Amino acid sequence: MQFKALAVLVLGATGTLAAATASPSNQCNTGSLQCCNSTAKATDPAISTLLGLLGIVVQDVTALVGVTCSPITVVGVSGTSCSEQPVCCTDTSFNGVVALGCTPINLNL
Repeated sequence: MQFKALAVLVLGATGTLAAATASPSNQCNTGSLQCCNSTAKATDPAISTLLGLLGIVVQDVTALVGVTCSPITVVGVSGTSCSEQPVCCTDTSFNGVVALGCTPINLNL
């Protein structure tokens, strides 16, 4: 009887682990999925100069800024791969020049 209880426990834990790892980390719950040529902190000298030239004031100085970004509309469809840095950004209102509030994600999961 103890073996059956152990088997049920192990199978239950394995199922829970599989469910946890199956949840996609490539979802953007707080912004839009973008493919950017590069990302850096807003305090990076090149980024802060670019933001200054564009007249963009960033409140959170630790936020990542994406540079030269384009939207990724559907993950897994041919032609939507991102060979640079896939990120999830909260502010993409600068026509792809920069994207603010970015968080790196992994599309290969």
